This record gives sequence, structure tokens and C-alpha cells, in this order.
Amino acid sequence: MRLTSDASGVFPIAPTPFNPDGSIDWTSADRLFEFYRGIGSDGVTVLGIMGEAPKLEPEESVGLVKRAVAKMGGKPIIVGVSAPGFAAMRSLARQVMDLGAGGVMIAPPPSLRTDDQITGYYAQAVEAIGTDISFVIQDYPLTLSVVMTPAVIRKIVQDNPSCVMLKHEDWPGLEKISTLRKFQAEGSLRPISILTGNGGLFLDFEMERGADGANTGYAFPELLIDVVKLQKAGQRDAAHDIFDAHLPLLRYEQQQGVGLAVRKYTLMKRGILTHDAQRKPGASLSAAAKTEVDYLLARLAKHDPRAKV
Repeated sequence: MRLTSDASGVFPIAPTPFNPDGSIDWTSADRLFEFYRGIGSDGVTVLGIMGEAPKLEPEESVGLVKRAVAKMGGKPIIVGVSAPGFAAMRSLARQVMDLGAGGVMIAPPPSLRTDDQITGYYAQAVEAIGTDISFVIQDYPLTLSVVMTPAVIRKIVQDNPSCVMLKHEDWPGLEKISTLRKFQAEGSLRPISILTGNGGLFLDFEMERGADGANTGYAFPELLIDVVKLQKAGQRDAAHDIFDAHLPLLRYEQQQGVGLAVRKYTLMKRGILTHDAQRKPGASLSAAAKTEVDYLLARLAKHDPRAKV
């Protein structure tokens, strides 16, 4: 299914499952995508930052996209195609779209500093991959060190009709969502899907500011689905209640450097991944950290039975 500006709901960021020897665990990959489909995800994102995309060979990247397309039952697949050069970006983007992907996600390189550099980069990226491919802006200044103002995002969207979504993960960023929706209400910004990141850490209020859903990872993507559905149904207190129950684990998973290790360990405990391995170089959890995650899961299980692992 082609990604459009009407996209909403939850698009989990898929981690790449590895065996302890560093090879891709294709059986776990299939099980992961089947899990995402089974819980009611509205799509999925592969080859994102938390998918360890830079560590993959080109044929491995394509293989993961094939798996996702085969297992997600026609739901839109977003593929991260960020690359140092436009030739590699174009090659991967054209390949995955031919395989049935719904669109691609493009992050700005850290070297960009001025507004003109940022808007110029996206114009060149679109020229490279083709205007027929729907794309997502990834706005992640905490990791990418590129600061996009709402006005810059508006210009990228207005100048490039193939831009259909903003992956918003600025921090703090609630006011940015409000400003973009104000632009839209005033008519200076065409409608665009806004899905949020940051591991869901601010999803409770991001939905209230006008986000359409989440495009992020968390070891319990069902929680993200719950919050989005409850907020859309106007059940504010219920959304905050279930969110608050997960908040200690969400926070623990947000630690720089070990967040992916926490997520993979929890997914392994849940029986979704066979191993919690990362391809080198990668972090691993100490025995003490694993004990802390186990403690958080036990506490969460008192409020959410899905955490009983």
C-alpha cells in the first residue's frame, strides 16, 4: 500500500534480529513482522536508526524489506533510505518501491546547519529518488544534530508534493506540533501526516497536540496502539492511565547507548526474538541491567498482563 498524507495510527520501528554470530535471524524477522501485523499495527518501518541499518549489506536490507512486505498483509512499509550519497539512496529507494514498499524515510545528514542547506538537501534528495516516491521527513535533532524549524518543515512540504509525512521526534517538541497544525489550519501548509518518535516517551500529549500516531519503537508496541486509539476516541484519562503504567520501562529504554539493547532483551523475553544480539559494534546489557529490566517488567505486569513474561 502506498503511503499517503492520510496515514495514521502506529508504525513500529522494527529492530533487525541477529544471531549471536552476527548473521541475520530471518526466522525471528518473520515472527516480528507477523507480531506487528497481529497486534493491529497500521504499518511498519524498517531500516531505521534503531534497525541498525548502517550495519547491513545491501542485499540484507532488501531481504528485510521483502520479509516485511510478505508478512504485513498489504499494510504500508516505510523504508529508511538515508545514505551519505544520493546514488546509494536512489538505488535502495527504487529497489524497495519495486518490491512493494509504501514510501521511504529520509534523515538529513549532520553537516547541515542553515535553513537553506536543509531545504536544498531535501530538494536534491527528491530529485535523486524521483518525485513518484512518497517520502517521510525525519526530524530528529537530538541524534542527527540538525535543527528544523516549523517554517523549514513547511517549506520542504510545500516545495515537494511527494512529501506525505513528518516523523517528529524533536525534544521538546510539543509546541512544534501545535505550530504545524496552526499552519495547516491557516492554509499555509497542506495536510500532512505527523507521526511521532522518541520511543513514545511523549505520545500521551503529542496526540493531544495534533499528532496522527506514532512511528517509533518500544518493546510493547501494543501500548502505543492503545494510547493512539484511546486518545482518538476521546478517552483521555484511560490513555494516560495505561501510558503511566508503562512510563518507567519507556524511560529506561530511552537511555542513550543501551536503549536498543533494552528493547531487544525485552522482545526476547516476550518470545518474539530468539536472541537479543546486536551486530558489532553494539552495546549489551550487564547482568545488573537485565535484573533492573526484569524488575520493571514484574511491576508493569501488575497493571498490564501483557508484561507477564
